[in-house]
Amino acid sequence: MISFELGVEDLADTRFAVSPLSETVLSLRVLHDPGLSAVHLPWRRSVLGALGGLDMGLLMSLVAVRLTLPDFVTPRPTVFDPSFEDELAVARRTPPALVRRDLLAAHAPGRVPRPLDAAQDGDDAAVAALRDRICALLRRYWELAVEPLWPRMRLVVEADMTYRARRLAVGGARQLFADMHPSLRWHEGVLHIDKMNDRHRVKASGRGLLLVPSVFAHKPAPPVSALEAPSLIYPSRGVATLWGPGPGPGPDAGGAGAALVPLLGAPRARLLGLLAEPLATVELARRLRVTPSAVSQHLRVLHAAGLVTRARQGRQVLYRRSPLGDGLAAAG
Repeated sequence: MISFELGVEDLADTRFAVSPLSETVLSLRVLHDPGLSAVHLPWRRSVLGALGGLDMGLLMSLVAVRLTLPDFVTPRPTVFDPSFEDELAVARRTPPALVRRDLLAAHAPGRVPRPLDAAQDGDDAAVAALRDRICALLRRYWELAVEPLWPRMRLVVEADMTYRARRLAVGGARQLFADMHPSLRWHEGVLHIDKMNDRHRVKASGRGLLLVPSVFAHKPAPPVSALEAPSLIYPSRGVATLWGPGPGPGPDAGGAGAALVPLLGAPRARLLGLLAEPLATVELARRLRVTPSAVSQHLRVLHAAGLVTRARQGRQVLYRRSPLGDGLAAAG
Protein backbone atom coordinates (compact mmCIF):
# COMPACT_ATOMS: atom_id res chain seq x y z
CA MET A 1 0.00 0.00 0.00
CA ILE A 2 1.12 3.55 -0.76
CA SER A 3 -0.45 6.39 1.22
CA PHE A 4 -0.49 10.16 0.76
CA GLU A 5 -1.04 12.31 3.85
CA LEU A 6 -2.82 15.47 2.70
CA GLY A 7 -3.36 18.49 4.90
CA VAL A 8 -5.88 21.26 4.33
CA GLU A 9 -3.42 23.26 2.23
CA ASP A 10 -2.60 20.17 0.17
CA LEU A 11 -6.25 19.63 -0.63
CA ALA A 12 -6.52 23.30 -1.56
CA ASP A 13 -3.59 22.77 -3.95
CA THR A 14 -5.00 19.61 -5.55
CA ARG A 15 -4.95 20.12 -9.29
CA PHE A 16 -5.30 18.24 -12.56
CA ALA A 17 -3.02 18.03 -15.58
CA VAL A 18 -2.72 16.18 -18.85
CA SER A 19 0.54 14.42 -19.68
CA PRO A 20 1.25 13.27 -23.23
CA LEU A 21 4.60 11.77 -22.16
CA SER A 22 3.07 9.74 -19.33
CA GLU A 23 0.36 8.53 -21.69
CA THR A 24 3.01 7.47 -24.19
CA VAL A 25 5.00 5.55 -21.57
CA LEU A 26 1.90 3.90 -20.09
CA SER A 27 0.88 2.67 -23.54
CA LEU A 28 3.98 0.44 -23.48
CA ARG A 29 2.21 -1.68 -20.86
CA VAL A 30 -0.55 -2.44 -23.37
CA LEU A 31 2.05 -3.55 -25.91
CA HIS A 32 3.77 -5.62 -23.23
CA ASP A 33 0.58 -7.31 -22.00
CA PRO A 34 -2.48 -7.04 -24.27
CA GLY A 35 -4.53 -8.80 -21.62
CA LEU A 36 -4.41 -5.72 -19.38
CA SER A 37 -7.25 -4.05 -21.24
CA ALA A 38 -9.22 -5.56 -24.08
CA VAL A 39 -10.59 -2.11 -24.94
CA HIS A 40 -7.16 -1.11 -26.30
CA LEU A 41 -6.72 -4.08 -28.62
CA PRO A 42 -7.85 -2.10 -31.71
CA TRP A 43 -5.18 0.51 -30.96
CA ARG A 44 -2.56 -2.16 -30.35
CA ARG A 45 -3.31 -3.90 -33.65
CA SER A 46 -3.19 -0.60 -35.53
CA VAL A 47 0.26 0.45 -34.27
CA LEU A 48 2.23 -2.80 -34.12
CA GLY A 49 2.98 -2.79 -37.84
CA ALA A 50 4.36 0.76 -37.70
CA LEU A 51 7.00 0.08 -35.04
CA GLY A 52 9.32 -2.24 -36.95
CA GLY A 53 12.15 0.29 -37.23
CA LEU A 54 12.33 1.06 -33.51
CA ASP A 55 14.50 -0.59 -30.85
CA MET A 56 11.49 -2.08 -29.11
CA GLY A 57 13.75 -4.21 -26.92
CA LEU A 58 15.01 -1.08 -25.17
CA LEU A 59 11.58 0.54 -25.01
CA MET A 60 9.87 -2.54 -23.62
CA SER A 61 12.61 -2.99 -21.03
CA LEU A 62 11.19 0.09 -19.30
CA VAL A 63 8.17 -2.02 -18.26
CA ALA A 64 9.13 -4.14 -15.27
CA VAL A 65 7.82 -7.62 -14.58
CA ARG A 66 5.46 -6.10 -12.00
CA LEU A 67 4.48 -3.45 -14.61
CA THR A 68 6.10 -0.55 -12.75
CA LEU A 69 7.74 2.20 -14.78
CA PRO A 70 10.73 4.43 -13.96
CA ASP A 71 9.67 7.80 -12.56
CA PHE A 72 11.99 9.88 -14.73
CA VAL A 73 10.03 9.04 -17.91
CA THR A 74 6.75 10.11 -16.26
CA PRO A 75 7.78 13.51 -14.82
CA ARG A 76 5.28 15.48 -12.78
CA PRO A 77 3.72 18.15 -15.05
CA THR A 78 4.31 21.68 -13.79
CA VAL A 79 1.53 23.21 -15.90
CA PHE A 80 -1.94 22.03 -16.84
CA ASP A 81 -1.20 21.38 -20.50
CA PRO A 82 2.48 20.62 -21.18
CA SER A 83 3.59 19.69 -24.68
CA PHE A 84 5.22 16.34 -25.30
CA GLU A 85 8.48 18.09 -26.17
CA ASP A 86 8.48 20.09 -22.94
CA GLU A 87 7.94 16.96 -20.86
CA LEU A 88 10.57 15.04 -22.78
CA ALA A 89 13.06 17.88 -22.16
CA VAL A 90 12.45 17.44 -18.42
CA ALA A 91 13.15 13.71 -18.69
CA ARG A 92 16.28 14.38 -20.76
CA ARG A 93 17.64 16.70 -18.05
CA THR A 94 17.32 14.05 -15.31
CA PRO A 95 20.70 13.62 -13.58
CA PRO A 96 22.29 10.20 -14.15
CA ALA A 97 22.06 9.38 -10.42
CA LEU A 98 18.26 9.77 -10.52
CA VAL A 99 17.99 7.83 -13.78
CA ARG A 100 19.89 4.98 -12.15
CA ARG A 101 17.75 5.18 -9.00
CA ASP A 102 14.50 5.10 -10.98
CA LEU A 103 15.47 2.25 -13.29
CA LEU A 104 16.70 0.10 -10.41
CA ALA A 105 13.63 0.91 -8.27
CA ALA A 106 11.19 0.09 -11.08
CA HIS A 107 12.75 -3.35 -11.58
CA ALA A 108 13.47 -4.16 -7.93
CA PRO A 109 13.95 -6.65 -6.42
CA GLY A 110 15.30 -8.18 -9.63
CA ARG A 111 18.09 -7.05 -11.89
CA VAL A 112 17.37 -4.63 -14.73
CA PRO A 113 16.92 -6.22 -18.20
CA ARG A 114 19.98 -6.48 -20.43
CA PRO A 115 19.20 -3.33 -22.50
CA LEU A 116 19.38 -1.34 -19.25
CA ASP A 117 22.64 -2.85 -17.99
CA ALA A 118 24.30 0.57 -17.87
CA ALA A 119 22.02 1.49 -14.97
CA GLN A 120 23.30 -1.50 -13.00
CA ASP A 121 26.98 -1.48 -13.89
CA GLY A 122 27.83 1.68 -15.85
CA ASP A 123 29.26 5.02 -14.78
CA ASP A 124 27.41 8.33 -15.01
CA ALA A 125 28.42 8.88 -18.63
CA ALA A 126 27.01 5.49 -19.63
CA VAL A 127 23.77 6.16 -17.74
CA ALA A 128 23.44 9.59 -19.38
CA ALA A 129 23.91 8.00 -22.81
CA LEU A 130 21.25 5.40 -21.96
CA ARG A 131 18.87 8.16 -20.83
CA ASP A 132 19.36 10.02 -24.10
CA ARG A 133 18.73 6.88 -26.17
CA ILE A 134 15.53 6.18 -24.23
CA CYS A 135 14.30 9.76 -24.73
CA ALA A 136 15.08 9.68 -28.47
CA LEU A 137 13.17 6.39 -28.80
CA LEU A 138 10.21 7.71 -26.84
CA ARG A 139 10.01 10.71 -29.14
CA ARG A 140 9.88 8.53 -32.25
CA TYR A 141 7.43 6.12 -30.62
CA TRP A 142 5.17 9.06 -29.68
CA GLU A 143 5.16 10.24 -33.30
CA LEU A 144 4.19 6.81 -34.61
CA ALA A 145 1.87 5.37 -31.98
CA VAL A 146 0.29 8.14 -29.90
CA GLU A 147 0.53 11.61 -31.47
CA PRO A 148 -1.87 10.91 -34.39
CA LEU A 149 -4.56 9.96 -31.86
CA TRP A 150 -3.64 12.39 -29.09
CA PRO A 151 -6.43 14.93 -29.85
CA ARG A 152 -9.03 12.18 -29.33
CA MET A 153 -7.32 10.92 -26.17
CA ARG A 154 -7.06 14.42 -24.77
CA LEU A 155 -10.80 15.01 -25.17
CA VAL A 156 -11.47 11.87 -23.12
CA VAL A 157 -9.17 12.88 -20.25
CA GLU A 158 -10.44 16.46 -20.24
CA ALA A 159 -14.02 15.20 -19.96
CA ASP A 160 -12.91 13.11 -16.99
CA MET A 161 -11.30 16.14 -15.33
CA THR A 162 -14.53 18.10 -15.74
CA TYR A 163 -16.45 15.29 -14.07
CA ARG A 164 -13.91 15.00 -11.22
CA ALA A 165 -13.81 18.75 -10.61
CA ARG A 166 -17.58 18.73 -10.24
CA ARG A 167 -17.40 15.81 -7.79
CA LEU A 168 -14.82 17.74 -5.74
CA ALA A 169 -16.93 20.90 -5.74
CA VAL A 170 -20.11 19.07 -4.72
CA GLY A 171 -18.80 16.54 -2.21
CA GLY A 172 -15.18 17.31 -1.36
CA ALA A 173 -12.30 14.85 -1.36
CA ARG A 174 -14.47 11.92 -0.33
CA GLN A 175 -16.66 12.31 -3.44
CA LEU A 176 -13.65 13.00 -5.66
CA PHE A 177 -11.99 9.67 -4.90
CA ALA A 178 -15.11 7.58 -4.27
CA ASP A 179 -15.49 6.21 -7.80
CA MET A 180 -12.02 6.89 -9.21
CA HIS A 181 -10.86 3.28 -8.75
CA PRO A 182 -11.60 0.40 -6.32
CA SER A 183 -7.99 0.50 -5.09
CA LEU A 184 -8.34 4.06 -3.78
CA ARG A 185 -9.60 4.83 -0.27
CA TRP A 186 -9.91 8.24 1.38
CA HIS A 187 -9.91 8.16 5.19
CA GLU A 188 -9.21 10.93 7.68
CA GLY A 189 -6.98 13.02 5.46
CA VAL A 190 -5.05 10.11 3.95
CA LEU A 191 -5.41 8.76 0.42
CA HIS A 192 -4.62 5.03 0.47
CA ILE A 193 -3.66 3.23 -2.74
CA ASP A 194 -4.16 -0.49 -2.17
CA LYS A 195 -2.77 -3.47 -4.06
CA MET A 196 0.60 -1.85 -4.73
CA ASN A 197 3.91 -3.72 -4.81
CA ASP A 198 5.60 -1.00 -2.75
CA ARG A 199 4.72 0.07 0.77
CA HIS A 200 5.40 3.60 1.94
CA ARG A 201 3.68 6.69 3.30
CA VAL A 202 4.33 10.13 1.83
CA LYS A 203 3.55 13.41 3.57
CA ALA A 204 2.50 16.05 1.08
CA SER A 205 3.81 18.79 3.39
CA GLY A 206 2.42 21.65 1.36
CA ARG A 207 3.26 20.21 -2.05
CA GLY A 208 -0.36 19.44 -2.90
CA LEU A 209 -1.62 16.52 -4.96
CA LEU A 210 -1.45 16.26 -8.74
CA LEU A 211 -4.05 14.12 -10.51
CA VAL A 212 -3.44 12.96 -14.09
CA PRO A 213 -6.22 11.01 -15.83
CA SER A 214 -4.94 8.50 -18.36
CA VAL A 215 -6.37 6.55 -21.26
CA PHE A 216 -3.84 3.73 -20.90
CA ALA A 217 -3.62 3.40 -17.11
CA HIS A 218 -5.37 0.22 -15.96
CA LYS A 219 -5.01 1.08 -12.27
CA PRO A 220 -3.75 4.00 -10.14
CA ALA A 221 -0.04 4.68 -10.73
CA PRO A 222 1.71 6.79 -8.07
CA PRO A 223 5.46 7.48 -8.28
CA VAL A 224 7.63 4.49 -7.43
CA SER A 225 9.96 6.59 -5.24
CA ALA A 226 8.75 7.79 -1.85
CA LEU A 227 10.90 10.92 -2.40
CA GLU A 228 8.68 12.23 -5.20
CA ALA A 229 5.88 14.73 -4.53
CA PRO A 230 2.40 13.18 -4.31
CA SER A 231 0.90 12.59 -7.73
CA LEU A 232 -1.43 10.00 -9.14
CA ILE A 233 -2.02 8.83 -12.68
CA TYR A 234 -5.41 7.13 -12.69
CA PRO A 235 -7.71 5.45 -15.27
CA SER A 236 -9.88 7.97 -17.07
CA ARG A 237 -13.61 7.56 -17.51
CA GLY A 238 -14.94 7.18 -21.03
CA VAL A 239 -12.07 5.12 -22.47
CA ALA A 240 -14.54 2.59 -23.90
CA THR A 241 -15.77 5.30 -26.28
CA LEU A 242 -12.31 5.91 -27.74
CA TRP A 243 -11.70 3.09 -30.21
CA GLY A 244 -15.18 1.68 -30.70
CA PRO A 245 -17.65 2.67 -33.42
CA GLY A 246 -19.90 5.65 -32.81
CA PRO A 247 -23.52 5.24 -31.78
CA GLY A 248 -25.63 3.70 -34.49
CA PRO A 249 -28.67 5.29 -36.04
CA GLY A 250 -31.10 3.42 -33.81
CA PRO A 251 -33.20 5.23 -31.21
CA ASP A 252 -31.32 3.79 -28.23
CA ALA A 253 -27.87 5.12 -29.20
CA GLY A 254 -26.40 7.21 -26.41
CA GLY A 255 -28.94 5.85 -23.93
CA ALA A 256 -31.96 7.81 -25.13
CA GLY A 257 -35.20 5.84 -25.30
CA ALA A 258 -37.16 5.13 -28.45
CA ALA A 259 -40.05 7.23 -27.17
CA LEU A 260 -37.95 10.40 -27.47
CA VAL A 261 -37.19 9.99 -31.17
CA PRO A 262 -40.61 11.10 -32.49
CA LEU A 263 -40.48 14.08 -30.13
CA LEU A 264 -36.88 15.26 -30.62
CA GLY A 265 -35.59 13.41 -33.65
CA ALA A 266 -32.90 10.73 -33.49
CA PRO A 267 -29.84 13.08 -33.45
CA ARG A 268 -31.17 15.19 -30.58
CA ALA A 269 -32.36 12.13 -28.65
CA ARG A 270 -28.82 10.69 -28.90
CA LEU A 271 -27.33 14.00 -27.75
CA LEU A 272 -29.64 14.15 -24.77
CA GLY A 273 -28.65 10.59 -23.86
CA LEU A 274 -24.95 11.49 -23.89
CA LEU A 275 -25.31 14.63 -21.80
CA ALA A 276 -25.68 12.94 -18.42
CA GLU A 277 -22.17 14.36 -17.85
CA PRO A 278 -20.74 17.72 -18.97
CA LEU A 279 -19.27 17.45 -22.48
CA ALA A 280 -17.90 19.88 -25.03
CA THR A 281 -19.14 20.15 -28.60
CA VAL A 282 -16.00 18.57 -30.05
CA GLU A 283 -16.25 15.58 -27.72
CA LEU A 284 -19.90 15.07 -28.62
CA ALA A 285 -18.99 15.26 -32.30
CA ARG A 286 -16.24 12.68 -31.78
CA ARG A 287 -18.56 10.24 -30.05
CA LEU A 288 -21.32 10.65 -32.63
CA ARG A 289 -18.93 10.67 -35.63
CA VAL A 290 -20.41 13.90 -37.00
CA THR A 291 -19.10 17.44 -37.45
CA PRO A 292 -18.98 19.92 -34.54
CA SER A 293 -21.17 22.32 -36.53
CA ALA A 294 -23.90 19.68 -36.80
CA VAL A 295 -23.76 19.10 -33.05
CA SER A 296 -23.86 22.86 -32.37
CA GLN A 297 -27.10 23.23 -34.34
CA HIS A 298 -28.85 20.54 -32.30
CA LEU A 299 -27.44 21.88 -29.02
CA ARG A 300 -28.87 25.32 -29.76
CA VAL A 301 -32.32 23.79 -30.15
CA LEU A 302 -32.01 21.70 -26.97
CA HIS A 303 -30.73 24.72 -25.02
CA ALA A 304 -33.53 26.95 -26.27
CA ALA A 305 -36.02 24.29 -25.13
CA GLY A 306 -34.46 24.24 -21.65
CA LEU A 307 -33.33 20.61 -21.95
CA VAL A 308 -29.60 21.34 -21.61
CA THR A 309 -27.50 23.88 -19.73
CA ARG A 310 -24.15 25.29 -20.73
CA ALA A 311 -21.21 26.75 -18.84
CA ARG A 312 -17.76 27.91 -19.86
CA GLN A 313 -14.79 25.87 -18.59
CA GLY A 314 -11.55 27.50 -19.69
CA ARG A 315 -11.59 27.67 -23.48
CA GLN A 316 -14.51 25.26 -23.84
CA VAL A 317 -18.26 25.50 -23.41
CA LEU A 318 -19.59 22.42 -21.66
CA TYR A 319 -23.16 21.18 -22.11
CA ARG A 320 -25.14 19.02 -19.71
CA ARG A 321 -28.74 17.93 -19.33
CA SER A 322 -30.87 20.28 -17.26
CA PRO A 323 -33.23 18.87 -14.61
CA LEU A 324 -35.97 19.04 -17.26
CA GLY A 325 -33.71 17.14 -19.67
CA ASP A 326 -32.94 14.54 -16.98
CA GLY A 327 -36.64 13.98 -16.43
CA LEU A 328 -37.33 13.66 -20.13
CA ALA A 329 -34.45 11.24 -20.66
CA ALA A 330 -35.59 9.11 -17.73
CA ALA A 331 -39.16 9.04 -19.02
CA GLY A 332 -37.95 8.16 -22.51
